[in-house]
Amino acid sequence: MTRLLFIKLGGSLITNKQVANTYHGSAVASVGSVLRTALDDDPMIRLLIGHGSGSFGHVAAQRYGTMQGVCSLEDWRGFAHVAAAAAELNGLVSATLRAQGMPVWRIQPSASARSTGGEIVDMALQPIRAALEHQLVPLVYGDVSLDDQRGGTIISTETVFFYLARHLPVDEILLLGDVDGVFDQTGAIIPVITPALLPQIEAALGGSAGTDVTGGMAAKVRHMLNLVSTVPRLSIRIMGGNPAQIAAVLTGREAHGTLIRLD
Repeated sequence: MTRLLFIKLGGSLITNKQVANTYHGSAVASVGSVLRTALDDDPMIRLLIGHGSGSFGHVAAQRYGTMQGVCSLEDWRGFAHVAAAAAELNGLVSATLRAQGMPVWRIQPSASARSTGGEIVDMALQPIRAALEHQLVPLVYGDVSLDDQRGGTIISTETVFFYLARHLPVDEILLLGDVDGVFDQTGAIIPVITPALLPQIEAALGGSAGTDVTGGMAAKVRHMLNLVSTVPRLSIRIMGGNPAQIAAVLTGREAHGTLIRLD
């Protein structure tokens, strides 16, 4: 029986979010090598990879205020600029993963996504299903979207995952960033977060260390709690980009980071 995993390469992992257009190709290569090994060792694994826009898309989006909506001529030109910046990073990530032997297929969310109030209501699924069926690795990313209320907006990788998880039989999501999990107020990693536990840890949730128009860690946790409430079978893990730890989690040998689940 196949096992479908979504892997997010966070913008904080693959770029320097405090310096515009700074790509950390070595980090992507390290993770790509681990994922390639996982595919080689277990023919039943299927992967979908997404990545954040980091200092590429987020810096441009903050400049133009794209998250809040797109109305004027300048806004629409900014919308196109943000899309181009996000696609530029996607090209770099794709090239790095392909150099590690990953059979990735770049799939541009904004080519088909339509949202309402920032939540995706429609996006083409057949290319992704075909990729998975033929053992390719779909590569999606945080992007822009036409929006019924805002004209246009930003859709984060988590927003894309949220939509895809409701239409594809995903078993687990790994969100990889530059921190090892979600920390409590003492600096210790919180091992498990459930909807019932959220009030106890909410004060510890911070934002993002760099430019992130989509809300940082607090938004990420709340979004993922909503997702596990919608898709109860799903487990989501927020963890760092350490290759050995990723390999241990993929093989079930060890648990790392923070697990988000329904109960």
